Amino acid sequence: MNALYLTIPIALVISVAAFFIFIWNYKSGQYDDVEGPKYRMLFDDELEPRNKE
Repeated sequence: MNALYLTIPIALVISVAAFFIFIWNYKSGQYDDVEGPKYRMLFDDELEPRNKE
């Protein structure tokens, strides 16, 4: 029972911190474009033709 007096407040502090970090990331535009990166990796660079000698 004594362990609960320590672990529950620690869990609450970690949960509140994670919530505020999520809100901060959301307001800073971290999650604005969730579709773009999966397509951007496909069209990243143009390939140069190899020289056949």
